[in-house]
Amino acid sequence: MLSSDCLWSFSSTASVAARSYSHGKQETDEEFDARWVTYFSKPDIDAWELRKGMNTLIGYDLVPEPKILEAALRACRRLNDLASAIRILEAVKDKSGPHKEIYPYVLQELQPTLNELGIPTPEELGIDKA
Repeated sequence: MLSSDCLWSFSSTASVAARSYSHGKQETDEEFDARWVTYFSKPDIDAWELRKGMNTLIGYDLVPEPKILEAALRACRRLNDLASAIRILEAVKDKSGPHKEIYPYVLQELQPTLNELGIPTPEELGIDKA
């Protein structure tokens, strides 16, 4: 069993480490977009990396730019993973929240890619009704 002194010491160390981490360099929107496009454009990306990347990206307080989503959808195509492609579109719709104009805009921007890759939208599949 740990003593209370040991617990206090551990938590104060953890908070110092967290504060040090928060002083990292801030990346610009362009750098952020480029980092994610590069991540999803890796020719050897596997299904786990795709899911991990999307989970991380969706965890941010933003709706990903269409160019990032295009790279992710192309990764789905390389992996022949239609289910993940549909989940990406569903996640974008969910992340759009009350801003009803965002999802149609993203779909409009992605439509040429969706057509090229043969990826239907959740609405076209009739699975958007929950």
